[in-house]
Formats: sequence, C-alpha cells, structure tokens
Amino acid sequence: MINRREWLGLSVTAGAALALNPRLLWAAGQQLITRAIPSTGQRLPIVGLGSSATFGQAARGEDVTALRDVLRTMVEAGGTVFDTAPSYGGGASEEVAGRLARELGMTDRIFWATKVNAGPPMGGGTADPAAARAQIETSFQRIGKRPVDLIQVHNMSNVPTQLGILKEMKKEGRVRYIGVTSTVEQQYGELEAVMRSEPLDFIGIDYAVDNREVEQRILPLAQERGIAVMVYMPFGRRRLWNRIGDRALPEWAKEFDAQSWAQFMIKYVASHPAVTVVTPATSKSRNMADNMGAAVGRLPDEAMRKRMAQFVDALPAAPVAGPPQAPQGPAVVLPAAILDRYVGEYKTASGFTLKFRRVGEALHAQPTNMQEAPLVARSETRFSDPRGPTIEFQLDGAGTVTGLILEQGSQRTPAARIR
Repeated sequence: MINRREWLGLSVTAGAALALNPRLLWAAGQQLITRAIPSTGQRLPIVGLGSSATFGQAARGEDVTALRDVLRTMVEAGGTVFDTAPSYGGGASEEVAGRLARELGMTDRIFWATKVNAGPPMGGGTADPAAARAQIETSFQRIGKRPVDLIQVHNMSNVPTQLGILKEMKKEGRVRYIGVTSTVEQQYGELEAVMRSEPLDFIGIDYAVDNREVEQRILPLAQERGIAVMVYMPFGRRRLWNRIGDRALPEWAKEFDAQSWAQFMIKYVASHPAVTVVTPATSKSRNMADNMGAAVGRLPDEAMRKRMAQFVDALPAAPVAGPPQAPQGPAVVLPAAILDRYVGEYKTASGFTLKFRRVGEALHAQPTNMQEAPLVARSETRFSDPRGPTIEFQLDGAGTVTGLILEQGSQRTPAARIR
C-alpha cells in the first residue's frame, strides 16, 4: 500500500504542482479562501497547521530543520493559523514553533492558537488555578506574541475554573480570543452546554469526511451562537489514509479543484459553512504545501459533499486512528514484584499527576484531584482504568520504569516518573 509521500510523487501534474509550491500559488494569482471569526469579523485562511502528531514528534528531536521549512511554507503560501498546546510533544511543539518563528521573523505573521489544561488530560476532575495560570505564562513566553491570538481550554478540562481565567485575561487584553476544545464524542453534550452558556469565540473539534457526528448538533449550534470552529484531524490521523490505500483520486474531484487526496479531505471539512479553519498536522513542507492547495479554487457544494461522503463510506473500514495499540485482551494477574515497580508518581508536561500504589494483587491509580481506583492489568505493562483511560508503562533497556503513556481514544499523553 502506498503512502502519502509516494502518492504525491506519482501525481504531480501541472495542477497539483501549483498546490505543492506556495510560490506558484502566488504566481498563478490564486487567492486563499478565508472565513470570518464571527465575534470580530477578522478573516483567517481556511487551512492552517496543527502540531499534535508528527510535528510534535519531530519537535522532540535534535534536528528541527524540517519544521522550520513547514512553518515557512505555510506562511509563504498565505497561511497564518498555527495550533499547538503545552502537552503536544511534551511542550516541545509550542517551544520549538515559537523559537523557529522568531528565527524566521514570522512571529507576528502567525495566528497563534494554544490551549490550557492543568487538570486531567482527557477532561473532568479539577484544575489548580495557580498551575493553569503558570502554564499560560509559559505559553506566553514560548510564543512571544502579545497578545496571544487564541487560548482554549483543552479537552473540556474543568471549564469553569480555566475558562474563567481566560475570560479574565481576555478582559485584560492579554489574549484576543478564547474557547474550548473536545475531540471525544462522549463530551459533546457538555460541549453543547458550554457553547450555550459561555461567551466563546472558538471551539476546537475533530471532524473528517468519515467522522461527521458534529454535523448533527455541534456545527449548527456554532452557527447559531456565532462561534468560530477550528477543525482538528481532517485525515482522522492515519485512518483515512489507510482506507484510501492506493486508490486513484476520482476524476470528479476536479469539479471542486482538488488535486490530491489531502485536498479532497480538507475541502470536504472546510466546505461546511460553520467551519472557520482546518489545521491538519504535518512535519513535512511538501505535505504542508499540498494542504495549502485546499485553500484555493472551488469548494464542494451540498450535493458534492454528499457524493464525497458516500464515496468514502463505501471504502473498507480502517483501524481506529492513532498509533498501533496492543489489544486490551483479558485481564491478567501479575505478581507483586511486577506491580511494585510501577508504584510512584508520574507527571505530564501540563502538570497533571498520577500516583500509583499496590493494594494486594492490584495496582491502584489516583489522578490529580480524583478518587483512587483499581486498575485492570491487560499485560505486564498495560493497564485499563475503569473510568476510561488506558495506561502503558514505559521501560528502558535495563527494565527501569521511566514513565507512562496515558491513552484515551486517539489521544496519547506522556508522563514522566518523578518519584
């Protein structure tokens, strides 16, 4: 099965070449499609850059040359929106992007969107206001733009406390726009309630041609309430690429000026009138230029959107998005010596902590400001929490436990062992 890079290598026609070279977009006189932020009327290009997946992984490496090229490509093509978070890449996405933008002299040309979450990574629980404020101050320092364009409460985590802080900062002029994000369908009811009751400028949601649940209630409500919509994961992480495989782009994609599968997927999402900007993540400038090609030309109308959805729905199913994960499997019983090596405290980049202790033949977990609960062992290193998350402990070559990965849906949050 070919991957995106191979497909691009096979499909650089004259039309596709425009999408793969931002300077050619200018030379051809192409204007980027923009959408207005309802609360102010400020217009944003409909395609930006996310940093939760491959960008975040690359940001943790020593050589970030490729990321410099990605940022330059987006801005030179006319893009402005860069979405990040303190938890992406363990903080590296935010820090590296801010530094690279300063080196490129592009800090003030970027619309910076970051997040705050000093509570549980996947929402719920409580957040320490002091920790939330400290996290935001760190973001200000990393980004280096005053005011920061947008800060959202990440994953609906303790919205009353953290959105309250953001409302204060907006009033003080330190942040221009505020909002909340959710990429978990189980949180949509809570998201709707916040959209109805709070003065939000933005929401951030997951949306793709094969993940259309938000079309039912969330997107219409955003239109009704005048809330801008930032879309994450228009490719379903890897899911849509796996479903497409080596299939050729349909000829009828030319009817809305899609020159690649990436543009097909982005244009579907961007064509919904409630959507303000789409932020696919990438660590390759070639892919960034391809993505920006979705912001030129025509967008599909309602009849074409239905055709696109039907086409994708007929494709073979793919595994759930995200890095390959071991199956849950049946519960297993582990000896006390194995459980004891996980006992201790672990901390994420956002300051969220998890404490573990052994009680008899079970390992118990206590996240910050939450009740302790017994875990179910699925393998020697993998445990499930009855509240939803899965925990995968990380060991080095000597068998020493160095940290863990907290998984829920497609989200993976690392935590380092601190004691």
